[in-house]
Formats: sequence, C-alpha cells, structure tokens
Amino acid sequence: MNESEEKVEEGIEPEVVTEGEAEAQAEAQDSDESVEPALDNVEPIVEEDFKSKFMYLAAEMENMRRRYEREKEGLIKFGNEKVLSGLLDVVDNLDRSIEAVSGEEDEKIKNIVTGLDMVRSQFMEVLTKNGLEEVEALGKEFDPNFHEALAQQPSEGKEDQEVLSVFQKGYILNGRLLRAAKVVVVKN
Repeated sequence: MNESEEKVEEGIEPEVVTEGEAEAQAEAQDSDESVEPALDNVEPIVEEDFKSKFMYLAAEMENMRRRYEREKEGLIKFGNEKVLSGLLDVVDNLDRSIEAVSGEEDEKIKNIVTGLDMVRSQFMEVLTKNGLEEVEALGKEFDPNFHEALAQQPSEGKEDQEVLSVFQKGYILNGRLLRAAKVVVVKN
C-alpha cells in the first residue's frame, strides 16, 4: 500500500497538486533560497546610524518650529500694514482740515478745531499703540532711507542737505518704513 492509499483508509483525503501549483511551490522554494544569500550580504544596521538620523530629524523639526514662529511674529507685526497705510490718508486729511480752519476767529470754529484736534490725537494714540511712529524730518539731515526729496531749494542759515519743509509726513511701522516723508531739501 502506498502513502495516498493509507491516508484514504485513515479518512484523510490525499492532497492533489496541479501542475501549476507544483511549479509555484518550486519557485517559492527557489526564491526562499535566493533570499538567504542576499541577507548575508546586508550589513547590520548600527545603533549609531539611528541616533544620527534621529538627531538630524530633531534638529530639522526645531528649525521648522523656529521658522514658523518667525513667520507668525512677522504676520502679527506687519499683518495690519495695509490697513494702517490706508488710515494714514485719514490722518493727513484731519491735519489739513485743522490747518485750514485753525486761523479763524469765530468761537464756534475754534471749538470745531479743538474737537478735530482731539479726534486726531486719539486716532494717533491708537496707531502708536499698534507700532506706528512718525518719521522726524523737519530740520534733520536728508536721509534717503526715510525721506523722499520732492525739490531742492537754496536757503541761507541752513546746512546743505537739511530738510527745509515737509509736504507729507512719513511713518514707520514696527521698525519698517511704511511711508517715506516727502520733503524739500536745502541745496546751497
């Protein structure tokens, strides 16, 4: 009696293997054998490699965190730059209004000028709290980083390159120039 007949008598059915399955099993055995020699060629991964990779990734994450914090601070500091720039025109118009009616003798107009001046002061206080500073120009030496020369004019008793008059005030937002002061400069 052969082996398959013994299994039938015991109640176990013999395993029938088709030709395709036999080839697949043979290929699997061949591939298992080819993997073992390939594994012999692989160098063991050293713990130091993992440490160096970990340290590199940790440093990279710290750099990303710092970069994100800088960008966030920049957005907070300069995010309102457009709004403040637009509000500077309102401040200029308040200044022009005050200047236009400040010479009047009528008591009602003097009260209006006082009210406008109070509104302008309150408005500038809010802008100053948000990091806005006025560029000092009148009587200072011309600085192309903060001043824009509209004209040059000779003047006695003044130094060369001194700011003689200001057409439009300049402003700095948190250390960054928002608008340059438009000035007339002395040219002797």
